[in-house]
Formats: sequence, C-alpha cells, structure tokens
Amino acid sequence: MTTASGHTTAILASKVKGTAVYNPKGDKIGHVEDVVLDKQTDRIMFAALGFGGLLGMGEKYYPVPWSMLDYSEARDGYVVPLSKDVLDKAPSCSLDDLTKHDGRFGEIRKRSYAYYKIPLES
Repeated sequence: MTTASGHTTAILASKVKGTAVYNPKGDKIGHVEDVVLDKQTDRIMFAALGFGGLLGMGEKYYPVPWSMLDYSEARDGYVVPLSKDVLDKAPSCSLDDLTKHDGRFGEIRKRSYAYYKIPLES
C-alpha cells in the first residue's frame, strides 16, 4: 500500500540496509548501516547511518529518525535534508553502542531526536 507521497508503508529491513544516502544536492554522503527497532513498542527507533571512514575503519554511525529519510527512485537511495556541517555535529556512536544497555540507548535516541528537532512518539 502506498502513502499520499507515493511511498510504501511497508518495507523489508533487508532492502533498506546498505542503501545509499544523499544530501539534497545529490551528493552521496553515506549509507544505511542498519535499522534499529524497539521491541517493546513495535516501532522503528531510528536508522543507523554510516558516514566517513575507509573500508569500515573510522566510520561513524548516526542515529537518524526514520521519518527524515525520503526514498528517491531517481537516485535509488534515500535523501536526507542534512548538510555535511549538520552531520559533523550530530550525535554519533559506535554501532555496538546503539543497542547495548537499553537505558543508555534511550538517551542516544532522545539526543538524536532533539538534535534533529523531531518529536519523539509517545
């Protein structure tokens, strides 16, 4: 089923992982490393976007609210309304830190949503 914008409401996480991420100018700025789910609420907590690094070394992972990713068929990837400067200052973590210690994990999500000025769902 598609939404008013033409996007589907359901997608397999396996199709999302590895998809390129672009800025509004069309520059490739990274990829979707993974999608983090909240098992207690059955919601997507955020997309873990990978930027920088070389062959996986030194790469940073940014928890970005799922609602910020807009799929572009023309680019065969997601477009996020973020500049390099905004991303450089955004909360980032190691991939392992995104899911360990649920208490700390909740704080990562809160910091990320606050940084991007996206309201948290209740």
